[in-house]
Amino acid sequence: MYLSSLRELALGSRLKALSDHFYQAVDEVYRACGADIESRWFPVLRFLRDVGPTTVTDMATAIGQTHSAVSQLADRLVDAGMVVRQRDPQDGRRSVLALTDAGERALGALGPVWLAIRRGMAESMGPRGLALLDAIDGCEQALGERPLVDAILAQRTALSREQVEVVPFEPGLREHFRRLNQAWLERYFRVEDVDRALFADPEGMVLAHGGAIFFALYAGEVVGTCALLCEGEGVFELSKMGVDENYRGLGAGRKLLDAAIGEYRQRGGSQLFLESNSKLARAMGMYERAGFVRQPTIRPGSHYERADVYMIYQGP
Repeated sequence: MYLSSLRELALGSRLKALSDHFYQAVDEVYRACGADIESRWFPVLRFLRDVGPTTVTDMATAIGQTHSAVSQLADRLVDAGMVVRQRDPQDGRRSVLALTDAGERALGALGPVWLAIRRGMAESMGPRGLALLDAIDGCEQALGERPLVDAILAQRTALSREQVEVVPFEPGLREHFRRLNQAWLERYFRVEDVDRALFADPEGMVLAHGGAIFFALYAGEVVGTCALLCEGEGVFELSKMGVDENYRGLGAGRKLLDAAIGEYRQRGGSQLFLESNSKLARAMGMYERAGFVRQPTIRPGSHYERADVYMIYQGP
């Protein structure tokens, strides 16, 4: 599933989907068993049955829902005849929620249904279901000890002090070379055979022939990459420039470009060129600002079907 690939970023959406699934399943069970309640009513009804008359505020705190949500749910339960609002005998200035006789009778007949729900969930989900319940317990405890918003904003503050760092190729980063480049190629064009060959063996296709590969790191995350390919004596190609689109604005692309140009100069290169496509207007602007000049025609013998831009570096 797509959301599962987003991991923590889609946690709320994934839990919402699971919640809806469980609500719908239990509602279907209640209807099939002739139970005259809804699954969303359960926390309020069961709490009132187990604890007794309770204010909306105390109920919201106990079941982890907002005051507004509990108040709206209480209104529905009053309309259904399951709950009544009455004066608090200990404080006449406030009202409490209490089960009606109809609510008591409805809950009193649900023992076999709840047993079936417990056993049916255990059968359907197996050990993973128990693990999920344990994980939810742990999650609730952890969030109580350290509020999520505070933790996220603290991390954001720490990250705001980080700078992009450019590092050379190492085997542990190989997969990011493919990942980052494949993402923009598939979005705008297609992955060609020459691309696949480089992704499959960057050491043999790039490094062994006198080239270099660089990666941009932000707080330890790989957010960009580029390659400097050696085409012959003193001739180099800037290629496979890819930056994660979620990390724009950090200057990763320009730092990678500067690193490649610096390597080209250090090796005493006589010509540095690149091939690209006019669709990539943002990249074209960056190349021009760095000193690349667009040529009137595409490069003779171009490796790429997608290339309609040929640029040669002439320096700042």
